[in-house]
Amino acid sequence: MTAKIYIEGGGDGHFLDTLFRQAWTAFFKSAGLPGMPRVVRGKGRRNTFDLFRTAVANPRPGELPLLLVDSEGPLTAGSTPWQHLAARPDDQWERPAGASDEQAFLMVQLMETWFLADRDLLRRYFGPALREEALRKWPVLEQVPKATVLAALDRATAACPTVYAKGKVSFELLSRLNPASVEQACPNAKRLLDRLRELGSPPAVALTLPGV
Repeated sequence: MTAKIYIEGGGDGHFLDTLFRQAWTAFFKSAGLPGMPRVVRGKGRRNTFDLFRTAVANPRPGELPLLLVDSEGPLTAGSTPWQHLAARPDDQWERPAGASDEQAFLMVQLMETWFLADRDLLRRYFGPALREEALRKWPVLEQVPKATVLAALDRATAACPTVYAKGKVSFELLSRLNPASVEQACPNAKRLLDRLRELGSPPAVALTLPGV
């Protein structure tokens, strides 16, 4: 089974489209997946969901559509991604008919949270001018509000030759991100990568021994 993953973001223009797909492909490759998913840039949040919903309604043999968007806020304990997306006032997305709980995944609370999990990368990328004191050592990264994450990156990189910004900078960071660091700090990222590993692994073959 091949995964086709519809991911929020990417911006406008062919250049950003290419960077988006290259960055996500590099991240998944670094994660050591046994089979690489096909990456689809969803652009806007609602458009990403609509593309996913259309793919679910028009299934292709051997291909499983997955959805990956920012949670945009904290998750309620015990809630599934679909429950979170349905309850969010700005989304109110119902799980499409035919889709399972194992087809929706969240970056909690946004992709930039993953960058905070890899401090070594931030030091290498932004250089000695990085103000690490602005990046607190939060005990649970997925509980840090979206606005706090973005403000911390802005403050930490304000004096750097390259400041943090969505687009080219964010895609370059994603392409160099250490998946092991992200999985350790962000359980929902681990859930995604574990699912992709499961889909990419060949099915187990049952052996029948003579006389058994």
